Parts: sequence; C-alpha cells; structure tokens
Amino acid sequence: MKDELIRATARDGKFRAFAVRTTQLTEELRQRHQTTPTATAALGRTLAAGLLMGAMMKGDEKQTIQVKGDGPIGQIVVDANAAGEVRGYVDNPAVDLPLNSLGKLDVRGAVGTDGFIYIIRDLGLKEPYLGSTPIVSGELAEDFTYYFAKSEQTPSVVALGVLVDKDYTVKESGGFIIQLLPGVSEEEISFLEEKLSAVTSVTSLLESGATLEDILTSILEDVRILDRMDVHFRCKCSRERVERTLISLGKEELTSILEEDGKIDLVCHFCNETYHFTDKEIEDVLAKIEG
Repeated sequence: MKDELIRATARDGKFRAFAVRTTQLTEELRQRHQTTPTATAALGRTLAAGLLMGAMMKGDEKQTIQVKGDGPIGQIVVDANAAGEVRGYVDNPAVDLPLNSLGKLDVRGAVGTDGFIYIIRDLGLKEPYLGSTPIVSGELAEDFTYYFAKSEQTPSVVALGVLVDKDYTVKESGGFIIQLLPGVSEEEISFLEEKLSAVTSVTSLLESGATLEDILTSILEDVRILDRMDVHFRCKCSRERVERTLISLGKEELTSILEEDGKIDLVCHFCNETYHFTDKEIEDVLAKIEG
C-alpha cells in the first residue's frame, strides 16, 4: 500500500477523523538520518502526528512540531503543511536503549517525561500561532492527545505507531486522530471508548492488511470519507539557500573560515544533504558580499 492520508466524518458529523500511513516516509527518514530503531520510532510517530495535524490546516498554512524532552534523543522537529509534505529530524539519531518492560522500543526513555511539546503554526498572519503543553507520557500519542485537550480544547484520541523489522527497516508506520465535536452524547462517547478498547495498535492493523478506511470504519462504523491525498517527504533546502546563509555570516567570518579551513561543508538537519563549498566558491560568495 502507498503512503496516504484520509479525512473523514462519522456519526452524523459528531466525530471527525484523520488517518495516515507513513511507512515509506518513515523508512526514507531512517535511511537519510541513519536512525536506530528507537529513534526511528520516535521520529516516525512525530512525523505521523505532523501530517495528521497538517491535514487540519488549509491552503499555504504550515506548522512546526518541536518535542523537547529531557531524554537522550534530544529535540524532535517535524515540519508539515496542508499539502501533505513533511520533513523532520532528531538531535541524536544514534540513541539506542534496551527494550522496555513490555518488550517494546523504549520511546518514552528516549524522549523523556519532563519537557514540552511546542506547535508553531504559520497561518499567513503577522505573527505565528504558538501552542505548548507539558510532556505527560513521552510515548507521544498520549502527549498529543493532551495537547489537543488543553491547548485547543478539542477532545481527541491520538494513535501513533512505528513497527521496525528485524533488519531495522520500517515495516509499518502510521496513525489516526479522532476528534469529538460539539453535540456528542455520553452514549456516543461510551461507544467510542468501547471500540477503541478493542484496538491493539495502528501498526498491527496496517500489518494485517487493513486500509486506512478499514481502520476508521472498525472504530466509528458509519464513516464518510471526505478526501484522500498522497503524503511525501519534501525538504526546502537548496544550494542557493545555503549560499544566502553564508552571505549572512558576513565578510569577516567567511574570510576567517577561508583562511583556516579553505572549504565549508554544511549539512541540512532535515534531509542530511551535504553542501560543499571549495575555496574558489567561498571567494565567489565573498565577492557577492563586497558587491
């Protein structure tokens, strides 16, 4: 199955739902950043959350998720937009922890339980929207659930998962968000809770061959799919952008680098692409500064 995202409603519009498959995307980021299984799981869960939240935006709107816990993985950063484009990285892709007490990848141990999740949204206004909530679990799905409840006052169920194979490649990855809209009755809430209690994990459903529509239907029953879209990795870095960064360093600092090293290698955090500038190319940048 290809990576994609669907938007849906259910129960006469009293629930809205989003589901995404990110297996190929998460594998691409694993290869780009050479993440360990634990780091792959942490980045993959945040990646899925970014796409699901991006699907709630419109037009050219975009957002950045920053997970800043006290665990050894450091910061997790994911950029996503309304068009299904995403990129991301972790500070320490090599973090490697033993399996937790349940025999699962220890994402909580990698992320930590003390810190914050920050959501920065560019809505095309003068100032971006900034929301934040404390990390309450470190497993990430619970942390995003808490974010929606406290920061956006929207009762939500967030499920995120990454299944890593024995050879460390990504076997399945994805997630879903179900949100309760005004007018939901206690009976309907109980219905949802009962259905969710029977769900093992989003990755086990994907591994069994369930489609995104199958997953939402198994929980909400009368699902109406509003639309589908492909999701894919996209980094905004380019040699031209990197050159502008060099120009911003100024003549004095660039001259110092040229004299000491004779070259510059800059690596993009998001895609791990390396941009190499020789001594001649640095001199060309200096010439642009001098006008």
